Amino acid sequence: MKFSAARSELDSMVVEIELTLVSIIQGVALTILIENAHVVIAERQLFFWLYVIAGLFIIFVFWSRAVLHILTVIRWPLEFGHNFLYIACALVEAILFAQIGKPASWFGFGGAFIAIGWTLFVYDLRLIYARMRDSAGEASDRLSARVRRDQWLNIALLLHNAHVWLIAAELVGFAGYLVYVVRFYASLAPLIAEARHEWRGRLDDRDQS
Repeated sequence: MKFSAARSELDSMVVEIELTLVSIIQGVALTILIENAHVVIAERQLFFWLYVIAGLFIIFVFWSRAVLHILTVIRWPLEFGHNFLYIACALVEAILFAQIGKPASWFGFGGAFIAIGWTLFVYDLRLIYARMRDSAGEASDRLSARVRRDQWLNIALLLHNAHVWLIAAELVGFAGYLVYVVRFYASLAPLIAEARHEWRGRLDDRDQS
């Protein structure tokens, strides 16, 4: 009984440490995002507002995944490697947010962020298997199985399809621009015909004179 109570207390302590760490590092990342967003918003650089929104979604995803991981996997003992990778992710995330307005740098550091995130997913597999070994019952088994399946899914997606997200974004962008070009042409077509008629009429007038 005493061992069980002590283990429960240690588990709670580790969870608090993890939650505090995640909150702090994402708070720092949000601060850097706000500082860089202020510049593009104040200068009305509308195209770069999309980067600000993307940065906000990165924070949402990072924080929600971390909290979900803490609630399902994190127990005693404290994993230094896991937390060091969290800090490394946050560092690259902060540098990424500092690249708003610099598309080439943004996508370069975005790739680095995905790479570290993939490493974190792989590293955390050992934590999931540890929870499976010390399972307390059927519900714990089902929870661990679902978490493990999700972890492998994320590893597979990031390993094989990380480039797909970038090309998908490019496809959406170019498709949208293509629609704009086609519609712009449709609106100009009548004016082009009339303008060419006017140009031809003026040339005919010059030839006759």
